[in-house]
Amino acid sequence: MSSQLSSGRPVAAALVLADGEIFEGEAFGAQPDGGISSGEVVFNTVLAGYQEVITDPSYAGQIVTFTYPHLGNYGINNEDHESRGTFLRGVVARDLPRRHSNWRSDTDLESFLVAQGIAGIAGIDTRRLTRHIRESGAMPGAFGTADESALRAAAVAEPGTNGIDLVATVTCDQPYTRATNRNDGSAPWNLVAIDFGIKTTILDHLSGIGSVTVVPASMPAADILAMSPDGIFLSNGPGDPEAVLGATDTIDGLLGEVPIFGICLGHQLLSLTLGLPAYKLAFGHHGGNHPVRNLATGVIEITSQNHNFCVADDQVNGVELTHVNLNDDTVEGIRSLEVPAFSVQYHPEAGPGPHDSRYLFADFDDMLTDHHNTAAGAR
Repeated sequence: MSSQLSSGRPVAAALVLADGEIFEGEAFGAQPDGGISSGEVVFNTVLAGYQEVITDPSYAGQIVTFTYPHLGNYGINNEDHESRGTFLRGVVARDLPRRHSNWRSDTDLESFLVAQGIAGIAGIDTRRLTRHIRESGAMPGAFGTADESALRAAAVAEPGTNGIDLVATVTCDQPYTRATNRNDGSAPWNLVAIDFGIKTTILDHLSGIGSVTVVPASMPAADILAMSPDGIFLSNGPGDPEAVLGATDTIDGLLGEVPIFGICLGHQLLSLTLGLPAYKLAFGHHGGNHPVRNLATGVIEITSQNHNFCVADDQVNGVELTHVNLNDDTVEGIRSLEVPAFSVQYHPEAGPGPHDSRYLFADFDDMLTDHHNTAAGAR
């Protein structure tokens, strides 16, 4: 990526989808080499939290369209990043403000994208684009200042996210530890989080119940168990769960040895290990207001979601469905009836919100306590 578009005047750009649909706009952010950025085009319906979306590793390989008409109003701060950088392929917006305004802001959105090497396109009719994706499905696309034929060729050549191990591009290289901030008087747990693309806000919540050692997605089960963890967390992450090399073998080696809690991609990988198949949704769930029913309590939770793949509602012995999406009846949570393990498809940590489902971290804490007491009683 080269530096910012430097003329100070609007520079014409276009977004071309793999099916030939064209959307005209103006370039902003970093200028990609050759004037082309490509990826799988999806849309997100959040009204706020664009910084958290842009820095979420789960968007690796994707161009994110924001349906809210204004993007960048409150700038970017140095505290709300969800990861060490950015992994998405581009940002699509309707309107950018002439100036940002918020007391927590450290810089503006465009300057941040330039620093991260991420291109954007504004002035797009995001309503038309979103309706097209809803009708035709998420698909590869390319945008930038290159000519239409070059953008079309790049869109057709873009492989999308199917069958690609995107986790390998976002996971950490070496283990690292987040110290606990537990303050309720209980002894903190020793937790291991497998990094498939983990978010900072998840670590914030996990550290509330214990110290967390984050390990690469490629670490085998034997090495993880050698750390004597009290519990295992399976993180969120990008892409196709069936393409994540070795993940189900690792999880299979952990099941029954230690309690497990999974979120998003972690949920899909746990489900695959337990025998539930996965499939790709037409245009995914990306937004902050998806209603989910907790089947145990009947309570409807408003949830934040970000996934293109989903777990099928198949009947598998020893697995119970716990949560369901009320928009399309897709699976949102499962638990094992044979070993201490549960997972949810949505994001209970949800920065900046909603916060309806944060109780799940307390549920994990309770599971760890029950398992510890049972093991102690058996000795």
